[in-house]
Amino acid sequence: MVYTIIPDIHADLVRLDASLALAKGSVPVFLGDFIDANAKFLHGVPADRAVLARVKPMIEQGEALAVMGNHELNAILYHRRDAAGVPLRAHSEKNRKQHDSFLDAYGLETQEALTEGAWFLTHLPLFIDRPDLRVVHAFWDEALVTIIKERRPDGYLREEDLAEIGRESTEFGRAVKQITSGREASLPAPYAFHDFKGEARHEVRLAWWRDDQTWRSAALSVPDVNELPEGDLPPEWRAAAYPHSAPRVFAGHYKMEGAPALQHPRALCLDYPFAPCVYRWRGEQDLMPENLILLDLPALEPVS
Repeated sequence: MVYTIIPDIHADLVRLDASLALAKGSVPVFLGDFIDANAKFLHGVPADRAVLARVKPMIEQGEALAVMGNHELNAILYHRRDAAGVPLRAHSEKNRKQHDSFLDAYGLETQEALTEGAWFLTHLPLFIDRPDLRVVHAFWDEALVTIIKERRPDGYLREEDLAEIGRESTEFGRAVKQITSGREASLPAPYAFHDFKGEARHEVRLAWWRDDQTWRSAALSVPDVNELPEGDLPPEWRAAAYPHSAPRVFAGHYKMEGAPALQHPRALCLDYPFAPCVYRWRGEQDLMPENLILLDLPALEPVS
């Protein structure tokens, strides 16, 4: 079996069509984040509805595999409330901006929005874990996956899980948040960096497939690493790289810059918004650079 691994689409129908063209004759495997357009990375216009209309039948009929991204999880939470009537994801200005294109397409807490969220729950597991292949949106960590499997062995969330995930009030809730959003370290005061939308952030995502031990070498999704400290990571944030003997694992999420490249023989992040790509996996033990394929799309203007 040949699989074509397809990273974050973010309501970009042009990117989706180009990815599926490269996946012809194989099984597409989506890494989540179908929704919520980002204008900086978009070819054409936001197309949340059209993207979901294209991929849902493929997943329902078993023609494609997929996992849940943090944007699908956030959408589920944003349109639901707890027993006290409080949104499970805060309706802050920052959260609303991240969810703009979905809100424009479906509205706030409408029946359509709730129906799409219910579909995400029943059709998008948090991970795929097979003897030869692992798929996750953001972060593969054995301990976190084990915590989730103890309650949800198949990786599918249920409605009754949502309140604790939204509050991150339990070990299970925090594990779900981390594998969909990544490992994030709090920057020491007074440091902050500005993300791709210009928002100031005080927590930075860390590469988990490498054993880099400095703030600047380990950081991901940081347009200007000079905003970060120069020194080593604190001991509590240092972690061993993904084992070279472990099954292949594919992830998206991190808005990598530069040309797509292999950084580990068994682990690959495919989310390169300015150089969209897919990986054609034919069952090889170690990943191969020739199977990393660029999409033929118009160039986007990099973030300065």
